[in-house]
Amino acid sequence: MSDALVIIPTYNEIENIETILKSVFSQNKSFHVLVVDDNSPDGTADKVKSMQDEYSEQLHLLQRDKKNGLGAAYIAGFKWALEHSYNFIFEMDADFSHNPNDLIKLYGACASNGADIAVGSRYVKGITVVNWPLSRILLSYGASRYVRFITGMKVKDSTAGFICYKRKVLESIALNKIKFVGYAFQIEMKFKAYKKGFKIVEIPVIFKDRIKGKSKMSGSIISEAIFGVISLKLKSLFTKS
Repeated sequence: MSDALVIIPTYNEIENIETILKSVFSQNKSFHVLVVDDNSPDGTADKVKSMQDEYSEQLHLLQRDKKNGLGAAYIAGFKWALEHSYNFIFEMDADFSHNPNDLIKLYGACASNGADIAVGSRYVKGITVVNWPLSRILLSYGASRYVRFITGMKVKDSTAGFICYKRKVLESIALNKIKFVGYAFQIEMKFKAYKKGFKIVEIPVIFKDRIKGKSKMSGSIISEAIFGVISLKLKSLFTKS
């Protein structure tokens, strides 16, 4: 049994899923994985099922009926994790933009070095992004600066999606009340934890743009992040949750 669960949400990741899972399972530490698949038409879930014979204790699959957004997929994964005995719960993409070798660093920050949340950060030591166009770097970096200004959080990469949470953090957050689904979901989770006084640390990682498959980025996700931050801050002035 492992104390750590990596949640990987998927939608049409057939080109990446087998390789990313094998990479996670090859780490020196034992990690379990929960794939949350949003009814991928390309057969991603079937590929995961075919691997469960080999990784019967480590690999789990949660299938949802339709694509409802990244945030909803993670919330479903968080609830599944809390129903089981995992003490460290991770968010990670399926497309290798997050390096599985960095899981150990995030785990160590929470398990040994006192962090409640460890964020794999693109901006804590300069800008460590590979293969992104300048326009997207400026958008992402600018969004993080904007979030820091509005919310007061010290986190430099507030939209990061490579994260380790201690179990107690997720237990303390009203997951059913999380509102956002895209970039703003990542901001909202960090902001809720920040308001509750949890210790958030940033671990420098190198972020690489996906090589296979298609990005899920859209204009509506960006808009949600921009305007959602203001609503988060305003709501926080009138509630403690």
